Amino acid sequence: MKNYLLQLAEQKSFSENQMKDAIDFILGEEVSESEIAAFLMGLKSKGETVDEIVGIVRALQANTLPFKRNFANVLDNCGTGGDGSSSFNVSTTSAFVIAGAGVPVAKHGNRSISSKTGSADVLEHLGVNLNLPAECTEEILENIGIAFLFAPHVHPKLKKIMTVRKQLKIPTIFNFIGPLTNPIELDYQLLGVYRRDLIHVFAEVLKQLGRKRATVINGAGFMDEASLQGENHLTILDNGMITNHSFYPEEAGLPQYENSCIKGGDAKDNAEILMNVLKGKKGAYRDTVLLNAGIGIFTAGKADTIKDGIQTAKDIIDSGAAYEKLIALIEKSQAVQREAI
Repeated sequence: MKNYLLQLAEQKSFSENQMKDAIDFILGEEVSESEIAAFLMGLKSKGETVDEIVGIVRALQANTLPFKRNFANVLDNCGTGGDGSSSFNVSTTSAFVIAGAGVPVAKHGNRSISSKTGSADVLEHLGVNLNLPAECTEEILENIGIAFLFAPHVHPKLKKIMTVRKQLKIPTIFNFIGPLTNPIELDYQLLGVYRRDLIHVFAEVLKQLGRKRATVINGAGFMDEASLQGENHLTILDNGMITNHSFYPEEAGLPQYENSCIKGGDAKDNAEILMNVLKGKKGAYRDTVLLNAGIGIFTAGKADTIKDGIQTAKDIIDSGAAYEKLIALIEKSQAVQREAI
């Protein structure tokens, strides 16, 4: 560990393989919390490169629960958190709409860290079983087209690093890479970041991770979701090509709302918002989901434009298909665990 820390102290960057080896070592039993803290702060001080981020992700993916099946055309939609907006669970609600459009969704998420209610909190409140064996999660994804991967459960070796993160109380690279570490092999990804300067960095990382197509977004008001407040900044990866774009809600006929209009609450409040949106209740919550789900549907190639994706999202909600995906996930996640026992 001393050599890794000395390299950071000298402001020298790691190659992808060097970083992978360093994280593999840190995930072992020999490293102390103070050494982990020094490593994270040294990396933050130096500034993380694309290769270093990819190396961290590769190491974490190699140390997850043993997922074995290969799936085609799977998408994850997830934000980094940290935008301070206290919004409801936009990406979690949108995931059911995207799945309803025929896109397999492996939703990676956690409990609340920077927001009032994380994806795991709201789904658990709704009755989704979070702690399933890998084979059960794979079965759910194959059978109903959407599965939830609870980060602490699928990344059991991260406990010590997470403890250090909480003790530091300063953002490190681990505040940003959660959406990148999905253990299911993804073809598509919609990733939200609250720092606009990281959009292109994350697009480059997703390129190296082998995504066929991805959209990295920073919403109006620096949200880690697409926002109805105004201009959204998007970087799109499409078969190796990266391009920058902007998108306003009025381009798709959506009204403008201030970000304060989509505030959430505790798990019970956010579960109610999620259910209301999927059941068709109109307003700022629904329109925000339409925008985000529409971008996800577009990212997965199920729509030629974001505007077309938003129209598809409307049709999916109004048909009841999105709500059906939620009910199927609740029922199946409970059933497969009973069968496993």
